[in-house]
Parts: sequence; C-alpha cells; structure tokens
Amino acid sequence: MHSIKLIFLSFCLTSLAFQVGYGQKPKLSSKNKKALGLYEDALVSYNRRLDAEACEQFRKALEEDEKFLEARVTLADILTDLGRYEEAEMNFEKLISQDANFYPKAYLRAAICQLAQSKYGKARLNLEKFITLPKMMPDQKAKAEVMLSKAIFGEETIKHPVPYNPINLGENVNTIHFEYFPSITTDGKTLIFTRNTRDNRGHHQEDFYASQKQGSGWGLAMNVGPPLNTDGNEGAQCISPDGQWIFFTACNRVGGEGSCDIHISRKNKNGWSEPKNPGAPLNSAKWESQPGFSVDGKTLYFASNRAGGKGRMDIWYSVFDNKTGWGEPKNLEQVNTSGDEQSPFIHPDDQTFYFSSDGLPGMGKQDLFYCRKKPDGTWGSPVNIGYPINTENDEQSLIVNANGDTAFISTDKKGGFGALDIYSFALYPEARPQTVTYFKGKITDKETKLPLEATFELVDLATGEIKARSASTPGNGEFLVGLPINRNYGLNVSKDGYLFYSETFELKGSTSAAKPVLKNVEMSPIKAGEKIVLRNIFFDTNKFELKPESNSELEKLNEILSKNPSLKVEISGHTDNAGNKANNKTLSENRAKAVIEFLIKKGIAANRLSPKGYGDEKPIDTNDTEQGRANNRRTEMQIL
Repeated sequence: MHSIKLIFLSFCLTSLAFQVGYGQKPKLSSKNKKALGLYEDALVSYNRRLDAEACEQFRKALEEDEKFLEARVTLADILTDLGRYEEAEMNFEKLISQDANFYPKAYLRAAICQLAQSKYGKARLNLEKFITLPKMMPDQKAKAEVMLSKAIFGEETIKHPVPYNPINLGENVNTIHFEYFPSITTDGKTLIFTRNTRDNRGHHQEDFYASQKQGSGWGLAMNVGPPLNTDGNEGAQCISPDGQWIFFTACNRVGGEGSCDIHISRKNKNGWSEPKNPGAPLNSAKWESQPGFSVDGKTLYFASNRAGGKGRMDIWYSVFDNKTGWGEPKNLEQVNTSGDEQSPFIHPDDQTFYFSSDGLPGMGKQDLFYCRKKPDGTWGSPVNIGYPINTENDEQSLIVNANGDTAFISTDKKGGFGALDIYSFALYPEARPQTVTYFKGKITDKETKLPLEATFELVDLATGEIKARSASTPGNGEFLVGLPINRNYGLNVSKDGYLFYSETFELKGSTSAAKPVLKNVEMSPIKAGEKIVLRNIFFDTNKFELKPESNSELEKLNEILSKNPSLKVEISGHTDNAGNKANNKTLSENRAKAVIEFLIKKGIAANRLSPKGYGDEKPIDTNDTEQGRANNRRTEMQIL
C-alpha cells in the first residue's frame, strides 16, 4: 500500500555470473582452481537466494585470490542490494584501484554506497569521474547527474545543520511494531496514526490507532476499531483539520477502482461512519494513497502513479463540488519531478505545503520539502527542510501542528521502541507555517437544547473568499474550526429551519498564537419574535454606507429570506450612548435602510422588510467599556 523504506534494487550483476549459472565457461580473471570452485558455488547459492551463504563463498574466493575481479564485483553488488553499504563500498573501491576499466560502473555503484552513508564528498568525486567516462548510456548518465546533484547538495548542506531535537512520543504511542503516518486535529488534542503489527509467521496487519493529549504527553493509543479497521490493511490516513473526516488508503477491496484506493469516513456520535470509496475520477485503476485534506473543506491532495504525471509517483489534487462531487484530479506541477513525490500535507493555514521527494536535490533517498502558496494561488519553489531532519535515508510523512511550532515525524532513530516510531520536535522558524488558532464548541437548539448538525463558512472579510468549510458532528453537535492568524474573519453557522449565527474574529496584525475561542452556539428556530445579531455587517464611524466586508453576511441574509418567502423581518440599527441621541437614532435608522436597500436589489420584496433605528435605546452590554460599546453598535434582524 505504501513504502516505509524504499530499498534500492540492483540488477547490475555481471553477465559472467549468469553465464556460469547456465553452465557456460566464461574466461575469468582468476586461474586459482580453489577460488574458481568457490566462485561457482557462490553463484549457485545466489541463484537459490541464499545471499548470506553466497557472500561468504565470494569472500573465501577472494581470500584465495584477492585479484579475482568477477568475484569482487559480484560480491559488492550483492552487498549493495542487501544494504550493507560500508562493505560494498570497500569492495568497489578495491576494484577501482585494481582495475578501473574492468567494471567502469563501479564508480556509480561506489557512489550509491557512499550517498547511503552520508559520504557526500567521496560520492561526488566518484560521480564526477563516472560522468566523464566514454561510451556511457544516456540513462546511466542522467541517473549519475541526479546523484551528483544530491552529492553536491549534501556536501554543502551538512555544513549548515538546522535545529533538530526529536523527542519520542513514548510507550503510550510507540511499540515494538511500526508506527507511522501521524495526523493531528487542529486543537492538538487527538493524534491518529497507522500501526503495522507483525507476527512470527511474517503476517502483518495495518490498523489505525488514536491517542488523546494528556498534559504534556499522550494517552495510551487505542485501536479505533470498526468500521475503519477491518481484517484487511488500512493506512496512510489524514484527519481533516476540523476532525470531522478521515481519508485513508485501502487496497484490493471489492468494488475498488485499482490496486489501492482512497476511502472516506465521517465522524459521528458513535465514532466513524462506514467508509466509502468515492470511485472515479478521484480513484483510478492505478495506485492512490497518502491523502492530505485542506482546511477549505474541499481540496484533497494525494500521491498516485496514475497516467499523465511527470514522474513515477506524483502529487495530485482534486476539488470537491457540492453538486458534482470530486473533480478530475490535477497534477501539482510546481512540486512534481521525474522521480517520486509522496506524503503531501497541507497545513491548516492553507499556505504551507509539506511533501517528500527523491527527484529534487536532497541528502540521499526521499527528503522532506516545503513550499508556500503565492498570492495568485500557485505554489512557490520547494525548499529542502534541511539536515539533520533529512538524512541519507528515507524521510517521509511530516506533519505540523496548528500553532506551527511543533512537527511530527516517523523514523527509525536509534533508541526507539521499535522499527519505526513517531517523534515530535520543535520546528525551526524558517520552515514554520502561519500560526492557526481555533473556534471550538457545541451547537444546540436554543429552545430544546438538543445538539444540531450545522454547517460553517469561514470568510476572509478583506477578500470575501471562503477560507474554510466545516460542519458539526452528527448526533452531538460538536465543532472545531481553524482560524489562521493575521486576518479578520466572518464566521457563519447555518441550518435549514434556523436563523443563522454569525461571529467576527479580528486577528489582523497577530504575529503569535491567539487564544482559542471556546463557545457553545445556540441557534434560534425560524419563528415570529426570534432575532439575531448580524455581527459581520460593518460601517465606518458615523457613516451608513455598507463596507465591502459586509458582503458575505448580507448574502447569507438574502439566502435565508429567499429560502423562506413568507418571512417578514425588521432590520434594526443600534448605537452606543456616545454623542447626540437624536443623531444616533438617525444614524441607526439609515444603517438599517442601507441593509434593506441591498436586499431589495437582490430581489427581496420591499413589503417584507421593515427598517428601524433604535439609537442607544436597547443596549445588550455595558457602555462603560470599549468592548461593551462595540457590542452595542450592531445591526439586528427580527422575524415579524
């Protein structure tokens, strides 16, 4: 379903090895009969996949004749494929010193071993030599040039390490098994990850586990159970920033589109809904995995080897439409290369994108990168997150918390509990996303106090752009909405049959984490006498011209009146007690009329709308504080 470690598989055994395996008698460099006998025995062992036995027999052949070139190159190739890079490097270097022309590819193979050990300077020298050799195949030269760029990058980058102090999440999360692909909710309270357990027979089982934040640590991770987990394998998941949706990968399920497909489940009062495969075009006959969901509530990023990409594995994205469903996936061309790009993670700030790649200049295999969204909506150039976060090994599946100061990564760092553990670390400032705070609570019916399932829209008041969509959990009404700082937002909560609820979040100018807003929302049924405060309708001081930031709220007001054509309402303006009472009353009435004029232009009948200016006659807060006076300066709608 996905790769934990990508093993470089070589098919570079010399033709001599295969010739001997088929009983032919090639001309070999050794005349030592004992060495030749051991060499042929080693080839037989290798063809039987007895690698350890073959290596030992090749070594014994070299003890008999250290200049037995065929034995040395075959041994070195097998050691490389087994990941025993230090031994393989020693043999390739010995081969080069004995006869560099016998196996010119030894320069390339030695460099592979050296890159795997962070010996970037030595790898660079071997690659520079290899590239200058005559009669080189174009594909080999291209591969060597990519490796050379990594060697040069690694040699320079290792001189300028970034701060990195990974801390194991502890035995409540990590075990002797594999833990990877962490995901976390915007409030930082819930961590969900994939655990791969293996028994003595080699059977492995991938399931989802969840851990809850407890003080400075994490509680005991529990299997999330059905319907998410099954007897099959599930993994490579992400949880939406609002905690309402989980996207994950499952392979070879009945009714699937391909080998591995993305599946979707929604949170409910009992846990999670039965997962669904959204089908085409999101999934294809190829491999789709490693989803990452954006805070806008509609954009899903994922890795796939589907047709039309730039490389072997590319990052794609699909946009959800309420009417037509998931759109045709598009290639994220700004980050993809001819190599593999995987593990997309879009931060809740919707501006910072993290992913892994082996096609960009890096330290070795898969490296972690980040890029920023530009004002036109495209993505800037990828930036390598740096050493020692990136090493000569594979680094994948990095995520960052909402505050932007803490990252989570899965690695096999020495001293852990098992094969792969999840760690957290303080992310250095240059690689951090924009800080995100959150609005969290529960939605209920104002009269019955029963929980409601309602929808949210978070609007950037400066641009009118919807920055996030969300919904409360069916059955319990709980909600979580991320709020990136340094913008002013209008939040609208709506449900058919109820007056909408609005809230304003003034975060413009914030440079650090704002305090989360914890608040329960009571929604009023549509009936005579009910009223709401229109918190996102704005006027300049002592003026009654509607400001552009009011548009999203006015559209919501128009929507509720259009859906309920029998409604007649009063639009009222209110002021604080500062200034002349008569002037305040006139100002408040003119503001109410401005709202009504907007609605009439939208097609709402004038006889359904009644303007009223109350001045400071109906305060809802004290006029002794600035905040209280601000609350009293408001526009309301009441059903008549």
